Amino acid sequence: MLDHDTRQAIAPPAQGEGDGESWLMSYLDVLTLLITLFVLLLSMASYGLPGDREDEIASPARQAALAVGQGLKPRHEGLQPRFQGLGIDGVSVERSARGVTLRIEERLLFDSGRARLTEGGHGVLARLAERLAGVEGQISVEGHTDSLPIATSRFPSNWELSTGRASAVVRALAEAGVTRERLRAIGYADTRPLADNDSAEGRAENRRVELLLKAPAGRG
Repeated sequence: MLDHDTRQAIAPPAQGEGDGESWLMSYLDVLTLLITLFVLLLSMASYGLPGDREDEIASPARQAALAVGQGLKPRHEGLQPRFQGLGIDGVSVERSARGVTLRIEERLLFDSGRARLTEGGHGVLARLAERLAGVEGQISVEGHTDSLPIATSRFPSNWELSTGRASAVVRALAEAGVTRERLRAIGYADTRPLADNDSAEGRAENRRVELLLKAPAGRG
């Protein structure tokens, strides 16, 4: 049997009061560092590294989200301000995905059922031609009618009437100084109404000529 001195020699050293929990503290320290690193990486991925340009490091998905948030700017956006302040009653300016549209009411250009420009119509187009000559891009002149049928020797249907009116406007714009190569005439008859053709007011709104401007590719 071992004596008292021998037992003391082989017994393990006594542990301090807090030594049994030291491993737990080390584990918590490592876990805290990992969480801090994860948050740092997440911040870098969301906002970019300091000094970097956001558009260079942003992912395609982030760039798309920014574009939606800010609104996509079409290349013809810069055309619309050039036609503000025309001061012509019956001529409106509208921007859409197709381009910038100058909408002219029929009463300013033609007598009912005719495709010959009135004297006042020539004056309106001369004023518009001054602005059109100062911008670049193609111009589509589009004729529109209401749904009431027409059947004359010159205009068997609204197709011929709308196309004849568009052609008359194209000729007048070319004579007023707009480059011929930029112009084209299109007749839509009553296929693209703005209002209900069941009322006189609606039919009057549908009878119109529209000048659709499209900026050249790569220009605003």
